[in-house]
Formats: sequence, C-alpha cells, structure tokens
Amino acid sequence: MKTETLAKFACAYSGLVWGLFWIPIRRLADAGIEGLWATLFFYAVPFALSLPLLALRWRAALAGGLRLQVLGFVAAVSLVLYSVSILYTDVVRATLLFYLTPLWSTLLARIFLGEAITPLRWLAMTIAILGMLVIFHADSGIPAPENPGDWIALASGLLWSVASILLRADKGRAALDLLIHNFIWSAVIAAFLLLAFGPGRAVSPPLFVYLAQLPWLIPTVLIVVMSGVYTSMWGTPKLNPGLVGLLFMTEISVGAATAALWSGDPFGWREVIGILLISGAGMLESLWELWRRRTAAVEAP
Repeated sequence: MKTETLAKFACAYSGLVWGLFWIPIRRLADAGIEGLWATLFFYAVPFALSLPLLALRWRAALAGGLRLQVLGFVAAVSLVLYSVSILYTDVVRATLLFYLTPLWSTLLARIFLGEAITPLRWLAMTIAILGMLVIFHADSGIPAPENPGDWIALASGLLWSVASILLRADKGRAALDLLIHNFIWSAVIAAFLLLAFGPGRAVSPPLFVYLAQLPWLIPTVLIVVMSGVYTSMWGTPKLNPGLVGLLFMTEISVGAATAALWSGDPFGWREVIGILLISGAGMLESLWELWRRRTAAVEAP
C-alpha cells in the first residue's frame, strides 16, 4: 500500500479517535473531576507515560531543537483547547466550530506552502461542510460563537490548521518525537490554564477520586488517545493540510454516533445523511485518483 494511502487512513483514524475524546473527559466530570482539573488530569496521564519514551529519545529531542518544541507546542495548544471547549460548551457547537479546519488549512497551505486548491478540493470541502450542517440542524440556525467555550473551539481549529502547516513543512520529523513533545506540552499548557483561570472557581477533588479513575483512564489513553495522536503526527506531514482537515472530519460522524449511543442524543435520517456526505467528501479525492488510474490502465496499449 502506498505511503500516501496509509497516511490518509492514519488521519481518518485519528479523526475517529478525536470523536471519542468527549467520552473520557465527560466521564471524569461525572466522577467529580470538573473543569480544568479534568483537563489537567486527562493530560497528566499521557505526560507520565511519555517520560520513559523521552528518556529513550533524549538525543533526538536535543537534535530537534527549538523547531521540535514549536511543533509540539502548537499541536498541544490546539488539542488542549479543544478538550477545554467540550467542557464549556455543547459538544455539537465545539465540533462544528473546530471543523472549520479544512477551510483554514486549505487557505493557509495556499498562502504559505504554495499548494494549489483544486476544483475537486473545493467540491470535497463543500460536501463535507454540507454534511456537517445537515447533522447540526443548520435549518434552525448555525451555532456561531456565543460563549467562551465556542471561541475556544474556534481557536482550537485554527491552531490545528497552523500545526498541520508546520508539520507539512517539516516532513522529516519522527512521529514518535512529535508524540512525546505533544503530550509533554499538553500537560504544561493544561497546568498553566489551571493556575491562570482555575483558582477561586473550583477546588480539586480528593486524591482517592483521581486514583479511582486510573484503571480505565490509563488503558484508554494508551490504546485510544496516544494511538490517535501518533497517527495524526505520522500522517499529517505526508498530506495536503486541506485534505488532512477533511479526513479529520470523521470525528463528526463518530461524535454524532457515540453521542446517540451513550448520551441519548437523537440519531436518525438526518445524521445518517450527514455522515454519508462527510465520509464521501473524505474519500472523494482518493476515489477520483483510483478512477483515473484504472481509466489510464484500460486505455494503455
């Protein structure tokens, strides 16, 4: 299988994982670990799991220098802000505002990387956004930013677009190093947000409440969260940032389905149609390329 095809699958899988992020974060809140305390605890676990990897990769960390730290920092800010937005606004609103990402990424890639915006890319973005609006009941009003959580989600999507541009411009970086520094910076940023905005608004739960969550949180972080971030760090540099944004929109489909299963949110024909449109948009360019190759093979003497 071609590297580009694998990268597409990797980004689609990563989007799937991001579509599950709300579940452990909301579960922590239900357990009594709320707000920024939940965010810090959620990222403290992968931070601790990343430290042994850092001990093994310290030479690569030194060789990566400031550029590696900038890549890890920008991606981490985006990830942490998205997690925070889920706690301070509706999941639907956070997802919609984050997933203006394909538009930001396509425009930034054109400006800073000189990558062309093809008619097929415009069509794919149009189909994807249409599917998103179908799921989110745009006929009753598009949820524009109205509260701090909405603005945090919007900023998160824009920052992920910037991160995808930086990753694309630095293709030779090892995904494992990006993973390590992403989670190190994620914990640092979550701690900073708690220190800056947490005191006086919430009190930390007792230690036993945190310890009680570890039996399910550690495997969740290892199997789901860290694998999703690794695949995004591996696949993103290999693809056009606009296409990455489209592939990441699998999160919307997964988020809608899981919200229906575990939160009792409605799931009917509207959601099915939206998911089909979003999935089709993500596969459009690959299907077009496959059709072109088969046509060329048939026409070849």
